[in-house]
Amino acid sequence: MVVHHVYFWLKNPANEVDKADLEAGLESLSKVSTIRLAHIGEPASTNRGVIERTYSISWLCFFDTLSDEEIYQKHPIHLKFVADCAHLWEKVVVYDSVGPKRT
Repeated sequence: MVVHHVYFWLKNPANEVDKADLEAGLESLSKVSTIRLAHIGEPASTNRGVIERTYSISWLCFFDTLSDEEIYQKHPIHLKFVADCAHLWEKVVVYDSVGPKRT
């Protein structure tokens, strides 16, 4: 299993239109067939010293294989998302991990 977790820092984090546009763009990504599960989130109200809460939006998705994740990266929907939405963010951090599927 491959986990792909992306954190976005918006250029204008207080702008609700920018936030909605990014969320809509991320929602479009869920149409890529190799994604097994996807989640769009924002920082929770939890507050401990180890929690990173400065990002605006996160995108979490799961793939069965690294090949499936590579298909996603090159998919026209993903490329369109980047072209259409890159102007909204000032920073992106990606965490990819692999491991056995857990139930």
